[in-house]
Amino acid sequence: MKHPYLTDDHQMFRQALRKFLDKEAYPHFDQWEKDRMIPREFWTKMGEQGFLCPDVEEAYGGSGVDWGFSVVINEELEKVGTSMIGIGLHNDVVVPYLTAFATKEQKERWLPKCVTGETITALAMTEPGTGSDLANIRTTAIKDGDHYVLNGQKTFITNGIHSDLVVVACKTDPKAEPKHKGVSLIVVERGMEGFSRGRKLDKVGLHSQDTAELIFEDCRVPKENLLGEEGKGFLYMMDKLQQERLLVAIGAQVAAEDMLQTTIDYVKSRKAFGQPVSKFQNTQFKLVEMATEIEMGRTFLDQLIARHMAGEDVVTEVSMAKWKLTEMAKDTASSCMQLHGGYGYMEEYKIARRYRDIPVSAIYAGTNEIMKTIIAKNMGL
Repeated sequence: MKHPYLTDDHQMFRQALRKFLDKEAYPHFDQWEKDRMIPREFWTKMGEQGFLCPDVEEAYGGSGVDWGFSVVINEELEKVGTSMIGIGLHNDVVVPYLTAFATKEQKERWLPKCVTGETITALAMTEPGTGSDLANIRTTAIKDGDHYVLNGQKTFITNGIHSDLVVVACKTDPKAEPKHKGVSLIVVERGMEGFSRGRKLDKVGLHSQDTAELIFEDCRVPKENLLGEEGKGFLYMMDKLQQERLLVAIGAQVAAEDMLQTTIDYVKSRKAFGQPVSKFQNTQFKLVEMATEIEMGRTFLDQLIARHMAGEDVVTEVSMAKWKLTEMAKDTASSCMQLHGGYGYMEEYKIARRYRDIPVSAIYAGTNEIMKTIIAKNMGL
């Protein structure tokens, strides 16, 4: 990995995180996958060591460091397994909504516990009938005195079971035209009357990542829990999706790098017809092709991260990276499983889990078809 945007401080941080994960994550991850849940205790341990929300201001309990530290965290968690994505969502998707749009009082109330891991966050956008069509969400929040009355259902919500604080996209003005101007963000807290969890969803992959349905039935939310201004929720989401999609690209890139190295190690040790599988020309050509694609992906991604950290608007390029790198990772998973032969289909081999986990990256944070639509629009097509 090249990482031209990282300093010695970032690398020292990486070493400390790796040491932590060697003790607290790697030995337990297979069991978490079987249990279908990462325990809350792991979150609080992450918080105790300063591995949650590192870019939150010191005044609210964070370290106030640059986003490079978050890149390190996401890369090292992806090496453990893609099911760790709930932590990245908390650190770099949901909490940034609070740091950007919350009032001082809201920040003081919510951020410190987000940093310690006492509070786990989720972002509730997707609904059963809308998918990527955020302007047409049906969840409503109608003002009633000092409260909003929230009604609706969300699905595919990452951290859906563990979450204590949920940023909910809803319609505060269902009759607004254009429709996106009626969307607002309201923060719902665990225990609020009318807020319940539906099913913990049984997914093809990402087994230990808790994904659930959320249900709001006349849920009364204090008006003080409105995030930012009414009617600006859609704009807020568009503003934050760049970083979310960049996170998906980072995960896909690291997964591909990990799969390649795992497969190189395997074909060197596995023998067939009296020689290592790595000596066959087909094996070599396949690995060379993958290595080239992965190297090109890393080069593009690294300069993109640097530009994002510099505050540039790179929505078009992030959309390119999101779709291209997730498709590359899917192709890598298929080729690497094939090179493992029959053993690649066995659960005891890491490539089997990678093969299950990677396809959804082309779907969440906006499907790859949506990415191409964004790129086409920004190209003036």
